[in-house]
Amino acid sequence: MLLPDQFNIPCFDQLDEPFLEGKKPWSEVRLGWNSDGLILNLVVRNKSQDPWCRESRIEDSDGIAIWLNTRCSSLIHRASRFCHEFRFLPFGEGPQMKQPIARQCEIKRAKENAKVASGFPPQVRSRASGKGYTLQAFIPAKAISGFDPEEHPRLGFHFVVSDRELGSRAMTLGHGFPTDADPSLWSGLDLVDD
Repeated sequence: MLLPDQFNIPCFDQLDEPFLEGKKPWSEVRLGWNSDGLILNLVVRNKSQDPWCRESRIEDSDGIAIWLNTRCSSLIHRASRFCHEFRFLPFGEGPQMKQPIARQCEIKRAKENAKVASGFPPQVRSRASGKGYTLQAFIPAKAISGFDPEEHPRLGFHFVVSDRELGSRAMTLGHGFPTDADPSLWSGLDLVDD
């Protein structure tokens, strides 16, 4: 299920020509939630090459990396057990490398990494289109340490969309900042129930 436009999360690291010229950026990230977990959508467009995805080189592959902190503390510079890094690739697994990949990764320099829960890997699917792809993932609440929207309705959150052909897009800070290791650099998301 592709989430509607209202779930779109803007990328603030590249507020340049796509917005100024009235064009859509080459990627869109949408995020929704309920008590069962998080729903992630990624749309990548304007490609002339197939995505480059390798299970053995997940950090170098095309796709999206997201970071979550279920305690949303801007005071910590090293990840705790409530911090997660998930990577989703549109392809790269299976006999013909046509199946999507979902992995929970260890965060660099973490004091303590979140345990890989029994609910991981999440449900994930992707579909190639003529000039890009869509990826949809559901991350179950039981796969996210400390996920409790009633007690902790604010999450630390960051994402980076990577593509060998098109470059990278980050939610806020891009290259040059240690957003892959420092939760104080992540944005906050309020889990609003409407």
